[in-house]
Amino acid sequence: MNTLLKVDTQNLQTGMYISALDRPWLETPFLVQGFYVKDIHDIHIISDICEYVFVDNTVSTRAITSNMSTVSSAMGSPSTSISSFSDMGTSHKTGSREDVTQPGAEFGGPQHFFPDKKLEQYEDVTNWKSEGPAAEEAVTVLHNGLNSLLSRNEKGGPLEIPKIKQAVEPMIDSVIRNPDACIWLVRMKQQDQYIYQHSLGTSIWAVALGRQFGLPRKDLRSLAIGGLLFDIGKLQLDKTMLQASRRLTSKESRVMKKHVEVGVRLLKEGGMTNRDILDMVSFHHERYNGTGYPQGLLKNEIPVFGRIAAIVDCYDAITRDRIYASAMSPSLAIKQLYNWKDVYFQAEIVEEFIQAIGIYPAGTVVELTSGEVAIVVAASRTRRLRPEIMLLLDTNKKPLSEMEFIDLKEVTHTEGGAPLDIIDSLEPNAYGIDLGAIIL
Repeated sequence: MNTLLKVDTQNLQTGMYISALDRPWLETPFLVQGFYVKDIHDIHIISDICEYVFVDNTVSTRAITSNMSTVSSAMGSPSTSISSFSDMGTSHKTGSREDVTQPGAEFGGPQHFFPDKKLEQYEDVTNWKSEGPAAEEAVTVLHNGLNSLLSRNEKGGPLEIPKIKQAVEPMIDSVIRNPDACIWLVRMKQQDQYIYQHSLGTSIWAVALGRQFGLPRKDLRSLAIGGLLFDIGKLQLDKTMLQASRRLTSKESRVMKKHVEVGVRLLKEGGMTNRDILDMVSFHHERYNGTGYPQGLLKNEIPVFGRIAAIVDCYDAITRDRIYASAMSPSLAIKQLYNWKDVYFQAEIVEEFIQAIGIYPAGTVVELTSGEVAIVVAASRTRRLRPEIMLLLDTNKKPLSEMEFIDLKEVTHTEGGAPLDIIDSLEPNAYGIDLGAIIL
């Protein structure tokens, strides 16, 4: 039974609980997804931004408590941490309606991408800490499976598709239960060469995004395998070219782009017939504005699994150290993706990806208003700027002797009463922090 009622903002009443908007959440100033209408001021705010909203009629006025966000409080306070993301929420009703009317922008948008699939609503059934051991084992299985796959392929052996399917299963299970633990591990474990790191990362990001969409498990499996394999063709290229720290020549660039064609051929030779997986390998370098390769496809000419692959490929690449570029902080990478929406990547899929991993994903190093430095251990699904963190450095930037965990959704002020917020994300190695040495 559908519990959401579409309500024109001119008909809003106090006490209503707003669960969804007529546009993506990141196209608004709201930092919280879901809030109630407290007074006439709240009605004026939401009316200035939206033409209609979706009210959850199962949340009665009696169930509303002072701890729930209101329209006003959902806009946050004018702190530095919030203003740093102000460019991600400035689209108002008085502006262009183009974004609102695009397919997928309204509530229920994911169904637009997958009209023939029965989408699910996944809930966290474990927390990041209890999920840790299972995630550790799952990533180890995935790593070993990838290592065996790539080693065999480098020696000229065929891809063993059944073994690949087995390798991704534990990771899919873990991400379904709670994606934070696997996301943490993919950020922390960066001891292998880039192609291994990147393949593991894109596989996990793709499943996390598929979970956000609500895709059935068989489609999550396709995303996991596609993310693991869409750079498989690079193993057939000259290693000196792959490891070059200089800009490639025009001829080398043309050769590099052939990894797409080679990857598709390798999968087909291995017996791969799954169209979604082949689309991820074929189209992960296509761009929404038609500037990608190999075919220069435009917008919806790119199959949706190819559009998904493009985003997770780009995000993972720019958040890792490469021979020719240093890693970008996760939150800065998120802002970059947002700036590229409807240029290189479809806006609605970017929105879903940000919802999936958070503005501050697990593994992000952040500085607090207190001067302390912390690392994010779990993103918040509802309050994007207030994740759960582990303190690393004190106010003088000195290492702490013991781990201290803080849930910023619950702890909003220091012991002295000052507001406690994230003011900035930092580079992974800021203040000499060694991410690889952090053990929870």
